[in-house]
Amino acid sequence: MLDACAELLDETGYEALSTTRIAERAGVAIGSVYQFFPDKRAITQELTRRNVEEFVRRVDRRFLEEDHLGWWEAVDAIIDEYVDMHRTVAGFKSLHFGDAVDLNLLDSDSDNNTVIAGRVRGLFLKEFGLADSPELDLAVLVAVEAGDAVLKLAFRRDLDGAPEIIDAAKQLIRGFLSRQLRSWSPHT
Repeated sequence: MLDACAELLDETGYEALSTTRIAERAGVAIGSVYQFFPDKRAITQELTRRNVEEFVRRVDRRFLEEDHLGWWEAVDAIIDEYVDMHRTVAGFKSLHFGDAVDLNLLDSDSDNNTVIAGRVRGLFLKEFGLADSPELDLAVLVAVEAGDAVLKLAFRRDLDGAPEIIDAAKQLIRGFLSRQLRSWSPHT
């Protein structure tokens, strides 16, 4: 059902999405959809959660498989995973992390980018031993918001993501984080 929802989102968008169309695409009775999801919002919410978990898994896998010299290379890896998911994961380009449907889709108390920033912050703390601080929280949140906006621009300009804008997003985020948290690395 989630895969059917993702395909339909890419084909028709959220407004045209319905539980009936999802059931038809998934080849299940409408009652099966309602057994798990009360409405299309609940299905897209679960799809968004799946996307977030897949994003975090992909980033974690890259951190395990690749040696990053510092957080600045990790920023590039995180952006590369976001771009790849936008290009290859059904429904991702329509939902991203749920902002197209509901800014509080992932958590009723925090907007979606705050949830994503928390996950990225956790990766930075775990992988690079950064000191946990309010400054780190703010810097990562601003970086996620800025990166989200610039990457959306890249995909509005080019369906595959305008390479020069994706590169600009990386430069913007690295530069901002470098200036905000100079103690992260002796190379900043």
